[in-house]
Amino acid sequence: MQMQNYVESKVRDIVDFPKKGIIFRDITTAVKDAKALKFMVDFLTEQYEDKKIDYVAGIESRGFVFGSALAYNLGAGFILIRKPGKLPAETISQEYSLEYGTDKIEMHADAVEPGKNVLVIDDLLATGGTVDAAVKLLKKTGANVVGAAFIIELSDLKGREKLKDIDVVSMIQYKGL
Repeated sequence: MQMQNYVESKVRDIVDFPKKGIIFRDITTAVKDAKALKFMVDFLTEQYEDKKIDYVAGIESRGFVFGSALAYNLGAGFILIRKPGKLPAETISQEYSLEYGTDKIEMHADAVEPGKNVLVIDDLLATGGTVDAAVKLLKKTGANVVGAAFIIELSDLKGREKLKDIDVVSMIQYKGL
């Protein structure tokens, strides 16, 4: 628990961003702190070191920060899940709903083989829309999505509920916006 408290102390709160009434949990101040970064990667590694993960799929962009280090520690490959138009080879995509409109994420069509165990990683779980889309995208390839991991979870937004079929891990939970 001391590890989580240290990391939480390094997360910067930005009031009224991106709009009034929201407290933005800025993880950039935690990742620049070497001790906090080590604690975060070690925490994630400990959760999955015995789960036989073949790939870690990081969601753009902060999922890349933790995902590649986690994949390295687990002896797994790393898959990039990106915004449209960022990947050079053939892609598959998944659309998802936002508060106003839709968005889309993509990955290379040949990123993962059917039956492989994949862990999805991002920095923060809020409403769960993006990570749910990432899970659906990976399942299109026949991947076995074994979990979704986050450093921060905004528990009042109930994003975990969109991920009922997979294991969800978060290091720090915040109540309220």
